[in-house]
Amino acid sequence: MSKTYSIAIDGPAGAGKSTIARRLAKELGYYYVDTGAIYRTVAYFLDLLGISPKDVDGVERYIDELTVEIQYDEDGVQHMLMNGIDVTNDIRTQDISQKASLVSAHGVVRGVLLDMQRDVAKQHNVIMDGRDIGTVVLPKADVKIFLTASAEVRAQRRTKELLAKGQKAQYEQILKEIQQRDYQDTHRPIAPLKMAKDSIKVDTSEMDIEQVIAAIREIVERKIPV
Repeated sequence: MSKTYSIAIDGPAGAGKSTIARRLAKELGYYYVDTGAIYRTVAYFLDLLGISPKDVDGVERYIDELTVEIQYDEDGVQHMLMNGIDVTNDIRTQDISQKASLVSAHGVVRGVLLDMQRDVAKQHNVIMDGRDIGTVVLPKADVKIFLTASAEVRAQRRTKELLAKGQKAQYEQILKEIQQRDYQDTHRPIAPLKMAKDSIKVDTSEMDIEQVIAAIREIVERKIPV
């Protein structure tokens, strides 16, 4: 089996990880693995059952009844399957995002999903984004990026994105949710959000998407033959 290459992109909520990773994956011909969507799927499953993401006993009791699968369509777009049902669009709400952060703090959940994420990286060249890819999931990734921006900039971008989709959005509320999510992600006892020692930090606060893509592409090309 030929060597596969992996690129890990970590960072806080709203830093643009999925947008950047998806673009780069398409340009490089890699598989894009949105790990946040995996945890959103778990959170959505528990939410349908009425199980609080803080209910340790409930999470442990029902996690074995869930089967999570990743499938890619002909355009390379990742789809999330929950017990065989495509929930890709259903998991994209702010409420599920907040609950996914809490769900991801459970060791039993991370244990169930860890092998699945690593198996994809063993079989394909991947760009994987999340909170602990470079520190826990793929500690030997060929390239590690820590993508970040100020909470205020991230809130502005998220507000603009939601309004463009015709959804209601209040900057102050979104900023509050992002700050809460940051606290949850950096203070959870299991695999907290932190920058890996060998990761390269890219602050996008003053950059547009094309500048970010170019900066990361330059880093990748120094480390991986493309």
